[in-house]
This record gives sequence, structure tokens and C-alpha cells, in this order.
Amino acid sequence: MKRRNFAISCGALTLLTTKNWASDLIIRQPLKIVVPAGPGGFTDIAARLVGEKLALRTFNPVVIDNKAGASGMIGTEAVARSVPDGATIVMGNIQTHAANSGLFKNMAFDIVRDFSPITRVAMGYNILVVPLSSPVKSLAGLIDLAKKQPKTISFGTGGSGSSAHLASEMFSQRAGVELLHIPYRSNAPAVQALVAGQISMMFDTIAGAIAQIRAGNLRALGVTSLQRLAALPDIPTIAETLPGFELAVWGGLYAPAKTPEKIIQALDKEVQDLLKEPALVQRFDQLGFNISPLGPKEFSDFTKSEIAKWGEVIRLGKITAT
Repeated sequence: MKRRNFAISCGALTLLTTKNWASDLIIRQPLKIVVPAGPGGFTDIAARLVGEKLALRTFNPVVIDNKAGASGMIGTEAVARSVPDGATIVMGNIQTHAANSGLFKNMAFDIVRDFSPITRVAMGYNILVVPLSSPVKSLAGLIDLAKKQPKTISFGTGGSGSSAHLASEMFSQRAGVELLHIPYRSNAPAVQALVAGQISMMFDTIAGAIAQIRAGNLRALGVTSLQRLAALPDIPTIAETLPGFELAVWGGLYAPAKTPEKIIQALDKEVQDLLKEPALVQRFDQLGFNISPLGPKEFSDFTKSEIAKWGEVIRLGKITAT
């Protein structure tokens, strides 16, 4: 079975009114959730977890279709151009439905105009780490060193324009320091370089960094949430040193614009109901993400605020995507 196009099938092809769908809402084909990324990352895993539960709840097959490439724009555009009948939706994220608007000036679609937000699914946070061999023991110490030695403190990312790059650039702007960006082809070699002491610091996902922290290879200086995380109570927030600093990595479902409102509302209700299931909550916790649903209107407002926020960071940092 190919992971690129994986069907989760549970029987009947219609969405049952007993599952609280609108009485005239009939989709005579499987529901397709496009993932604008390759298999294995958070966006893909989140889509599969939601898709599996959605298929079980609605007795309707759900197909996960990975369409990676061009910083997620290939899969995103495919959904923007699809028929707005509720049969094709996308699991968007901070990159595809926020940062890309500032990174790419000539996109063939518009995030706000061409999509109808359904439900924000989950949010997670990054963690700022340095090698255990680093003389830096605190965030204040890192900022002090960076101010004394401009453009000598290097940070690694999985590529220009990535969420880690945006986090580092926002940190640089808020702290008033100049850092040296070292982009890698993906996140894994950047982490390896950090452990080896070849770069000075890195913003990584909590799920990705925690094993290296516990193994004694990396030292955590701060998390990007506004409040300390229950799972990591001894690690301070960056906001404790730089008030208001927050970086949330998130994922959520979008339909093409002009999808009937009754379909948007029905999908939102089903997804919000399944996100309450304890087993799913636990699985997202294990990935380092918290389930944090928002309905269509709130998710729309959130998306617009993220576009504005990261657009400003990108503009000030003169960031371009690779």
C-alpha cells in the first residue's frame, strides 16, 4: 500500500443524518483530505488521525492524499481549485496558510479569498536549544553574547522560510541581535549539526528535541509558549525574558471558497466532536501538540492574524524562501 494515497474506509458512501449531518448533505464519493507535505510530519500525521476518526464517525471513506512541493503550495493550490462541494479539503498549517503569503509575492491563489476555514485542529510550540557544550546557560546569556558578538551566533533550520527560520528571525528582531542563518536541506541534519556543536542554536519542535535533551546532548533555554508547559515545567518561556514572545505551530482544515455554509458547519461539528475523544487527545499530546479547536469564524480571524504577524516578520527580516 502506498502512503501517498491512503484510504481509510468504513463502509457506506453517504454521510448519515444520524451523525448530525445536514439532512440534505450527501457526498457521493470519499472525502479527500489533501496534505500539502510528504508523509511522516505533523501535518500528515494530524490529517491521518483526524481522517481515521472522521471515517469511523460518519461511515464515509476518507482518503489522505499527499501533495508535497513548493513549500506546500502544490497541494494547497489543488484544493483552492477543486470543486467546492465538501468532498476535498486540506490540512493547512502555519507555512501554507500564513507564512507563504509573505514569502511568495506571485502565488496563483489567495489564502483568504480562495479558502473557507473549517476547524483549527491543534497547536504546538517550539523550543530553543543549544549544544550541551555551549557556554550559554540561559536565554539572557545568549542575548548578551549575541549583542557582544554580532553575526557570530549561528542558528540552523530546515530551510529558508521554514517555521524554525521564522521563529529565529522573530527572536532576532525582538531581542535586538544579529544572528547568522545556516539553512539545511531538512530539519534532521540541522539537529545533527547542533548536537555536534557546528552551529550555536536552533528552534526545534518539542517532540523533535526532547529526546536529545533527555540524552544530555542539548540544553533547553526556552519554549515559545506564553505560559510554561505542563510537560516541561522547569523550562522557562522565552516570554519571561522577551515579554509577549510567542510562536505557535498549528494545523487546521480548510475547504475551497464558496463551499456551502451547511457543509462547513457540518464538517466543523464532526471534527470538533471527534477532537474530544481521550485517545486522540493523548496521541496529539505525545506529538507535542495540544488539541485547540476553533470554529469557522474564529479560525478565519486567527488565520488573518497569523498572515499579518508573519508577513511583518518576513518583511522586516527580508526573508525569502528557497
